[in-house]
Amino acid sequence: MVEDLVEQIETRFAELGEQMTDPEVISDRERYAEVGRAYRQLELAAKLAAQWRRAQDDAAGAEEVLAEVGEDSEMREELAQARLRIEELEEEIRLAMVERDPNDEKSVIVEIQGGAGGDEAGLWAGDLYRMLTKYAERRGWQTEALDIGDGKYTFAVKGDGAYSVFKFEGGTHRVQRVPQTESQGRIHTSTATVAVLPEAEDVDVQLDPNDLQIDVYRSSGPGGQSVNTTDSAVRITHRPSGITVSMQDEKSQLQNREKALRVLRARMYERALAEQQAELAADRRSQVGTGDRAEKIRTYNYGERRVTDHRIKLTVHNLDQVLQGELDELTAALQADEKRSRLQAQATA
Repeated sequence: MVEDLVEQIETRFAELGEQMTDPEVISDRERYAEVGRAYRQLELAAKLAAQWRRAQDDAAGAEEVLAEVGEDSEMREELAQARLRIEELEEEIRLAMVERDPNDEKSVIVEIQGGAGGDEAGLWAGDLYRMLTKYAERRGWQTEALDIGDGKYTFAVKGDGAYSVFKFEGGTHRVQRVPQTESQGRIHTSTATVAVLPEAEDVDVQLDPNDLQIDVYRSSGPGGQSVNTTDSAVRITHRPSGITVSMQDEKSQLQNREKALRVLRARMYERALAEQQAELAADRRSQVGTGDRAEKIRTYNYGERRVTDHRIKLTVHNLDQVLQGELDELTAALQADEKRSRLQAQATA
């Protein structure tokens, strides 16, 4: 019953509101942050619950009037609209209460690499890097370059909820355009892959130092020329899994080591998630650690100024704005699709 769900939402939201003003909670930074996140997550459902209550009152009022004065076309129309609104709100409330991805609140590490298309693929990877960093900045999140160069871009996006948005960017992005080097105006198709990893904390992934092989070497730039004269670049290999991460952007060996460990933890965490998801539901569609990343998720067509997301069959004709980081329309549609899929999965579980 939706009424039971609404009561649960109202009760829980009121409890969280009281805790937000409780001096004992406020004095505990960790607990206050936790309560704040729970409050924000439930805020939309609480607003929808309040609207549902009002729609119920409107319907009841219209029914009372009809019972007292008899048939009235205007009041009958008001009753019909109230009932329709109740149905819409019940669907929205169910979607708002769908179980969230436990990683949604995490920061992320994003890895972009040119795919098919030669030099043009590397240029396209750079365009995607600029698009995604601008998107992060528009959302108020902080970006941090970890390893940039040779058509590869690894960067972090720090902020609550970053993964809930950026997870939809994981996959193969295809571009159709005329390269600057094309003298005859022919359209080329190139790709770049984007991997989005929820950033793991020490508590998420325990790395045994005995499992790590750490090599240091001199950073090198184009043509193999030495960037500096010290062994500051770091390569870390996790022996059991074979995962290798290299970092050389920083002049300090310690800084490169710390960055490499962050990326390694994220990759290890992603692998653990993939194994867990495969065990729980082999056919569950996911953006993390499955074959989805190898699929073409989106096409950017410069000639027609359009962007098509193949997962939800949505096409928009604002390519220039999208490349400037205006991805909100695409993200909202993908989030709605994910909620419906999760709601259906919960209903059949």
